Formats: sequence, C-alpha cells, structure tokens
Amino acid sequence: MGIEIEIGWLTLIMFGSLLALLMAGLPLAFVTGGLACVFLFILGDARALNIVPSRIFPLMTNYQLSAIPLFIFMAAMLERAGIINDMFDVIYKVMGGLKGGLAAATIIASTILAAMVGVIGAAVVTMGIIALPAMLKRHYDPKIAMGSIMAGGTLGILIPPSILAIIYAVVAEQSVGELFIGAVIPGLLLSGMYIAYVVARSYINPALGPAIPVEERVSGAEKLRLISKMAAPITLVVVVLGIIFSGVATPVEAAGIGTFGAFIVAAIHRKLDWPTVREACTTTLKASAMVIWIMFGATIFVGLYVLEGGQQFVQDALAATGLGPWGILILMQILLVILGMFLDWVGILLLCVPIFVPIIKALGAAAFGLNSPEDLVLWFGVLYLVNMQMSFLSPPFGYALFYLRGVAPDEIPMTDIFKSALPFLALQIAGLVLCMVFPQIITWLPRLVYG
Repeated sequence: MGIEIEIGWLTLIMFGSLLALLMAGLPLAFVTGGLACVFLFILGDARALNIVPSRIFPLMTNYQLSAIPLFIFMAAMLERAGIINDMFDVIYKVMGGLKGGLAAATIIASTILAAMVGVIGAAVVTMGIIALPAMLKRHYDPKIAMGSIMAGGTLGILIPPSILAIIYAVVAEQSVGELFIGAVIPGLLLSGMYIAYVVARSYINPALGPAIPVEERVSGAEKLRLISKMAAPITLVVVVLGIIFSGVATPVEAAGIGTFGAFIVAAIHRKLDWPTVREACTTTLKASAMVIWIMFGATIFVGLYVLEGGQQFVQDALAATGLGPWGILILMQILLVILGMFLDWVGILLLCVPIFVPIIKALGAAAFGLNSPEDLVLWFGVLYLVNMQMSFLSPPFGYALFYLRGVAPDEIPMTDIFKSALPFLALQIAGLVLCMVFPQIITWLPRLVYG
C-alpha cells in the first residue's frame, strides 16, 4: 500500500509543488500530468495507476471536444485569408471620423473577430500588428490604443464559439449550446463598456484619441461598398452561430460547417492555396495538441486529489470560513482571479471547476435567488468565463500583455503595457459584479431560446 498523508498537508504539498514547478518555467501540461503520476505512485499502489487511463479515456472519446480543432482551423483559415485586415480596414474607415473612433473600431473588430475565432492569442496579435501602428500613426495615446487591443482581444474567451466554453461544458457536464447563448449578452455588455469608456475618454480629452483628418474619410457610398466586402465572413459567423442557437445542429456539426465555410470565404477572397491550408493545419495541430495535453495532465491531477478526499476538504474549509453562499461565491471568484495571474485558463478550468461546481450546486439555486438548478449551473459557468477574461489582462503573467509585447514597438516599455490594461481590468470587474448581482443578464437569453 501507499503512504497515508493527511489531506490538509496533501493539499499543501500537491499545489505547492505544482506552483514551484510552474514558477520554474516548466509547461503546465507536463507538470500536472507528471506530478499526478508521482503522487499516484507515492499515495497509491499499482492498482491506483488505473486512474490514468480511466480519466483520460473519456476525454479521448468525448464527441463535444472535436469542435475544438474545427473552430481553431476555421479561425486560422480566416486569419490566413487576410479577412481580419480587411475587416479592420472597413470598420476603421466607417468609424474614423469619431473622436476615439479607431480605438472603438478596434474593439468592434475584435468583437466580430471573437465570434469567428475562439482563440485569444490570434486576436491580440493580429490587432496588435494591424491596429496599433494605425493608431500610433494618428497620434493616439499609446495606453488607450494598447488597452483597447488587449481588452477587445480577450472577448474571444466569452463570445461564442469560445473554446473555453466547450471545455467547461465537457468538464461540468453541461450543454455547450446553453453556455454559448448565456455568454452572448455578457460579451456584448463588456464590449459596449469598453467602447463607451474609450469614446468618453476621447471626447473629454481629444488629444487621447483624435478623429482621422477629413481628407482620409470616405463618402457614404464608399462606406457601403466597403461593408459589402465583409459580407462573406460575416454571413459565415451568422450561419454558424445561428444553427447552434436555433438547435438545428450541435456545436460540433456547426464547427464542421464553419470549417467548410472558411474554405469558401478564403476562395472568394482568392486566398485558397496550398500554403494557406498547410499553415492553418499546422496552427490547428499545435493549438489543439496543447489544449488536449493540458486536459490530460490536469484531469489526472484533480482526479487523484478528489479521490484522496480533496473535494470534501475544500467544502469543509469553505464552510469553516463562516461565509454565506454569496461570501463563498465571491471567495471563489477572488481565487479564480488570483490563479489567473499565474496559470493559464485551461489549467484553472480543470483544477477548479470539478471542485467548485459541486459546491455551488450544494448551496442551491434559492440561495442566489435563482429559479432552478439549471439556471444556477449556467449562471456560474458564464461567471467563470467572464472571470477568465481577467486572467488574460492581469499582471504579472496575463497572456494578452505578453502577446502584445511581442508585436508592440520596442520603445514602449512593459510597464506601459501593464498600466494600459488596468482601466479595462476595472471595467471587467464591474462587468463581473453586474452579472453576479443581476443573474438575468446571463439567464434571460437561454430561457428565451430554450423556453
């Protein structure tokens, strides 16, 4: 038999060693999986190693997860076909006459992009390459310019088809479609808050975001012609989301249709050639493999922890704090924000959700003024997605900060990139609080669609 370790100490040792190895810069996927196997060996016997295949196999055979590579491929194809450049160009010319219009255009383009691309890095990097030089050239305040790119880029985690939502639904055993629909209004709400902030700041102090000079603006007829150029990709997004929301197809089938549509859109834009397809395939392979490896490692790690009584330990610890249901929910959100500073989103999802969701279910829907347990899990799921946006913007390890660092001009110091994220982080916290206080923001649309 293996060694017996008291659960409190085990929690400390398991999560302490996880943090130490991540600080040392080792990849999350192999740290969680490797540590899990080490602890399995110490705590269990040869039979305990059976937990490895028994946790991984259901993931390997999970039908819902096949949407991930399809959505990533769709995004990669659209990106390679130069659609994103065209789209920014269109919105930029349509909105350039407003004060702060370019920053608002960046956020709108990112919102549409989020509906095409479930992956954050792509949006931040692409907008950083296209929109940042355009704004700096027009003498925009660098902080407003960078903040709007990063904040807009993080919307990809919330607005469907979000890859995080697919993984969350699989782990929490929930409907992907419902989670997608629940995330629509919070996503648009945040997008609206960012735009309002940028435009208001630019009207108060026009030096922050000057309107583009009159000679660069375009006529109404020209605007219409530009918008018609965007018809194909936007139709694709509407079709993909439309068939998910109307229930005609599952998210996986919709992803398949979207992938096929991406080929057609690339062909319309005369970008359908072998290098484009090959690069899109490589991107998809790398991104999907990374996600799946992290899932494998983290599920074994959490599986072992729950097996050793971790679930009960966390539940008792939360109960011992003497906080009510709202206190526990707020504490969970704070924990997620802190983890978001150090870990990446797939890791946080697989480490926390299997432990948090049963605790929330045990508190009951009535404790939060909700009507049904279904509403409760949906509400918590979308709160989690809104919270995870913050992890991309929160210093010191927010991914969006580093994606932008990679493409921003060298003369902009890292401290400026950190500072530019802070006002948008505050808006995200405000958005999270709104969604907590008014659960209808999340539950109204799914109830309308599903009845």
